[in-house]
Amino acid sequence: MILLGLWGALQSPLLAQDTAGKASQNDPPALPVPFGPGEVLTYRVQLGIFPIGESSMRVSAIEPTRGIPTYRVEGRIKGGIPFYKVDTRYQSWIDIERLTSLRFIHDQHEGSYTRYREFQFFPDRDLWKRVDNGEQGPLASPLPLDDLSFIYFARSLDLRVGKEYRFDRYFKESGNPVILKVLRRDERVVPAGTFKTIVVQPILRTKGIFSEGGKAELHFTDDPRRILVYLKTEMPGISLTLHLESIRNGAPIHGDPLTRATVRSDRHP
Repeated sequence: MILLGLWGALQSPLLAQDTAGKASQNDPPALPVPFGPGEVLTYRVQLGIFPIGESSMRVSAIEPTRGIPTYRVEGRIKGGIPFYKVDTRYQSWIDIERLTSLRFIHDQHEGSYTRYREFQFFPDRDLWKRVDNGEQGPLASPLPLDDLSFIYFARSLDLRVGKEYRFDRYFKESGNPVILKVLRRDERVVPAGTFKTIVVQPILRTKGIFSEGGKAELHFTDDPRRILVYLKTEMPGISLTLHLESIRNGAPIHGDPLTRATVRSDRHP
């Protein structure tokens, strides 16, 4: 969809959480966002008109990453067709104060193809490291985002129809700029119900369903929650859609969850 071992040793007693997964009083202020620990969104995946699997997005917990409180968010897509199965997971650890990614895992299983990538991002050192193979390089932004964290970041924006938002925040320069075009308002009927939506076209320079050659649309609820209701992408010979089946609300940890976050970006209208 779409979208380390060291951090455990750096946990601080100041980052203790209560049993509900909320940040303690010692945590720094978090940007107000419309999601929080406990949120689970589930989807039906279709290839054309045929159901082929299921997907989910969840905010699992607040966890310390190198001593910094982060949202641990997860995305998974599972299914396939006979003789070609898919089970791919994304995980991202997002700084609650700055909405930047500090860690990212992509564990991909598609047919006979498998790939595992694990990254750590060090904004204070202008550095990313790929833990699984030792590769490293300079960050493209002091506020880096990865494939999964970009979706949660987009939910924090004050999206306005007709606007085009441009960000140089993908962690590798080769993926920038990321462009979000707000196309229109719509109404979408999915298994979870009928929702008024705001439709966004994401364009990334990386390969995948949000690449420049694809025709992807994200339908977020046209309300402060900005829940992803429907996703579609069309590439040559492929029409893939995600349809929201259920919502379990989370508990935002700081501030007014219905207030749009102040956006920090390299370029923004």
